[in-house]
Amino acid sequence: MDFLRIVIAILLPPLGVALQVGLRWPFWINILLTLLGYIPGIVHAVWIIAKR
Repeated sequence: MDFLRIVIAILLPPLGVALQVGLRWPFWINILLTLLGYIPGIVHAVWIIAKR
């Protein structure tokens, strides 16, 4: 299941984070990072998924 979440996180980083933690603060941080740059959003999303 984590592999699927990582693939989703690469395509749509906020969705990957939302599937992992819901709509809590990491999701909103990821939205901000994705808006600032796509790569920081991906890195954050993969980090959140791998950490939990």
